[in-house]
Amino acid sequence: MLKPQRSVLLRTVPKPNIDNDPHPADQHVGRQIATVRVQSDVSQAQLARSIGISFQQLQKYENARNRVSASMLYEIASSLGVPVARFFEGLPGNDEARVEARPLPVDERLDFIASAEGRRLIERLVNLPPRVRARVSSLIAALGEELALPDTEANSETAGESAPAECKAV
Repeated sequence: MLKPQRSVLLRTVPKPNIDNDPHPADQHVGRQIATVRVQSDVSQAQLARSIGISFQQLQKYENARNRVSASMLYEIASSLGVPVARFFEGLPGNDEARVEARPLPVDERLDFIASAEGRRLIERLVNLPPRVRARVSSLIAALGEELALPDTEANSETAGESAPAECKAV
């Protein structure tokens, strides 16, 4: 006797790829965690310790590589002394009146600080003696001022001229 054929349902929608970019809401929440942490002058290591996770895990939350659970978001908010809703501020469609909300401006400094390059730079700066760190800061400020000069002024200077006074101290 023949068995009846089972109908097979074919997926018409492509299977979601978990390697895709993180969801915009996860990115927003991660940025807000980083923003509040930096505004509170708390390091990743300090916050991670206070909520019982590794600083690498906190980095993954801030960079939206891992999603933050509701309970973990609650712990982060409690540790930083803010309401959980703070992490959702500016997320479109999240306000009570359902008026189109403007996203909070993305601070490029936070993106840099959260990057591997930014973390390495900060770690190396923190390991310098305070006097040397101040001189490096002066050097960076002088370079920034130099780069901000209009092209005509920068082109009129010769490569052989001495460095600004802030740079000579280094």
